[in-house]
Amino acid sequence: MKIGISLPVREMRNDLAAIRDFAQAADDLGLTHLRVPDQILRPNSGHLHEPMMLLSYVAAVTTTIELVPSVIVLPARQTVLFAKQAATLDRLSAGRLRIGVGVGGSREEYSSLGMDFHVRGRRCSEQLEVLRALWAGNDVQFSGRFDRIDAGRIDPAPSAGNIPIWIGGAGMPSQPVIDRIGKYSNGWFVLCSPEQYDDVASKVRQAAANADRNSADIGTEAGVAVVGSRQHEWQERVQGWHDKGLTHLCLRTLGGGLEVADHIPAMRKAVEELPVAND
Repeated sequence: MKIGISLPVREMRNDLAAIRDFAQAADDLGLTHLRVPDQILRPNSGHLHEPMMLLSYVAAVTTTIELVPSVIVLPARQTVLFAKQAATLDRLSAGRLRIGVGVGGSREEYSSLGMDFHVRGRRCSEQLEVLRALWAGNDVQFSGRFDRIDAGRIDPAPSAGNIPIWIGGAGMPSQPVIDRIGKYSNGWFVLCSPEQYDDVASKVRQAAANADRNSADIGTEAGVAVVGSRQHEWQERVQGWHDKGLTHLCLRTLGGGLEVADHIPAMRKAVEELPVAND
């Protein structure tokens, strides 16, 4: 199981030295990936950097750790522009980008960005097709319900000719989200409870089969807080997700009321006390 960590950007705010030090410490500890959330403009949204810009900074100060925005509210963004941004970040990070996408739930954010909240699921599915086509590096012509490309290509394209796309949805994913995971994704973020997981995973496997895909090619990632109210049971939760067969896990030091300087020691302690190997 690959084990990464969330970058506690809400707590670190504009302390770029703290962000840099945390990212570099995670890299040095051998954690496999670093996750950051997405938020552009919502009522009472709080402090949060735009994730693609933030990860461009992180890419320049780290060497091996995978960079994971999770999750980008994809239908709230212009498809071709996001394809270009992602391809550029992939190149700047030497192929270390894995993108999480979702449809979000803030009507106000969609309105502020001039996008239609009511068609976000259908638009997301179309966008995933457009992104794959653009990242392949070939000339693209596309005419869909939401996007039209008469001719053009992304140059430079991503280093591997593609970027892994993982899909997230709050709680128990709806059937359209499950179908999207089965048809398009390289993996999904497990936001349901361990008790709900087997049922959702079974539905994902069926959706993959319906799309003529091998469900073994679709990864899974859950999150576990190592501080706060569950700090005394986090190892049991890590072991439980490992036993479920998840491919990835994300540790979290955020949300526990830590001072900025305490996040790196909390991360180091968690890595030292991991009950399973980081593969």
